[in-house]
Amino acid sequence: MDGDLAWVRNAVRTALDGGEPYVPAGRTSEAPLPDGTALVVRTSGSTASPREVALSAAALRASAAATHERLGGPGRWFLALPATHVAGLQVVSRAILAGADVGGGAAGPFTPEGFAAEAGAFLSAGLSAGPAASRSAGSSAELVAAPWAGPVAGPAARSSAGSASPASAASSSARDLPAYVSLVPTQAHRLVEAAAAGAPAGLRTLARFDAVLLGGAATPLRLLTRLREAGVRAVTTYGMSETSGGCVYDGVPLPGVRLRLTDPFPSRGSDSGPVAQAEIADESVHSRENRLPAAARAQGAGGGAGVVEISGSVLASGYVGDDGATAASFRVDGDGTRWFRTSDLGRFDAGGRLEILGRADDVIVTGGVNVAPAAVEAALAELGEVCVVGLPDDEWGQAVVAVLVSPDAGAQPTPAPPGLLDRARTLAADTLGRTSAPRMLYVIGSLPLLGPGKPDRQALTTSLKNLPA
Repeated sequence: MDGDLAWVRNAVRTALDGGEPYVPAGRTSEAPLPDGTALVVRTSGSTASPREVALSAAALRASAAATHERLGGPGRWFLALPATHVAGLQVVSRAILAGADVGGGAAGPFTPEGFAAEAGAFLSAGLSAGPAASRSAGSSAELVAAPWAGPVAGPAARSSAGSASPASAASSSARDLPAYVSLVPTQAHRLVEAAAAGAPAGLRTLARFDAVLLGGAATPLRLLTRLREAGVRAVTTYGMSETSGGCVYDGVPLPGVRLRLTDPFPSRGSDSGPVAQAEIADESVHSRENRLPAAARAQGAGGGAGVVEISGSVLASGYVGDDGATAASFRVDGDGTRWFRTSDLGRFDAGGRLEILGRADDVIVTGGVNVAPAAVEAALAELGEVCVVGLPDDEWGQAVVAVLVSPDAGAQPTPAPPGLLDRARTLAADTLGRTSAPRMLYVIGSLPLLGPGKPDRQALTTSLKNLPA
């Protein structure tokens, strides 16, 4: 572990124990912090100017406990994300609260070869057998089982039979803790592409972890499939700074977390109550499918969408020095339940799991039809990393425009070859209908980002608008 990570770990530990709050990016104001604040993190700024979010020690402890329950037990964590954002800080805090190691934290850009070397050393130093040790008697199908169907892994899955002395048991428990890592989809994509290009070390190292949390942006289905085919125990996560990071895993809220969908246009009526609601009680982790609420399953069949709201002990205290924004986003029901209103549209699928359709303010209205950029991006996933935005159009109001990442392209978007545009239009039209097919396709070397793995759609839209006619 390098010195910087050791310093961060000590600062986070102090904050969790009630000491000085840790503010990794520095304060932007002199407003007093709410009582009990442990961490102050900035939002990505995807909806407005970045705000300071106050997270209490109680919220962080609740988040870590729920995460470890879902994954199958406390574990060691490898840091592959910046420790200035909530996802990276949660890696550190989960390890601290588990009494386990945290490794990684290397400076510089993420590379497959660097990940293979550093994460491989972390896994070997902890003598982690990896998930392969727990499935030697099983089939490969066990590897890709959806994590919501039961614990992903855990010490019990790898412990050997027989008794042991207290000393050897303590040593064994430290050695046998599962190993976890959090990545953004872009990092996972690089590992997959490197393996396809003949450099599989990074992907093989990733498959040694007992769970790989993917968050920060939507994970394309094709990428998820390729990861699981490679033996990676990938878990998609959804959450934000205001919810202590990920609080919905593979579409299912963590224990103690509640979800509901509310009317995206409350001004149309006097009641902006929930469209649908899902709640999972803290029961055995072995019966997740049965715990999905019937109301959510029934609503999922109808496909109704709404703005996602989240409740639970993982919620932030609010925005520092911005009482108006706190009151607008964190609301209390008549029964005293506190909810955070996100800016995301979602729906419950037929199985009752939450599906994120994209940001409410990202929706493209083209020819009078609403098009969700995330849905188009999913349809185009086999082309690679892609971002979809809307551009003003005299005929359609807004035109659906896709931007594809190509390592050989430049820093500014340039038109893609006509054949590639035709391919993109066919993929989108076959999946979503012709209205969702992009009318223009560009290539770019890399997407502008708001945070780890989170594309800056506004900056990309500005770049496209500024291109020569």
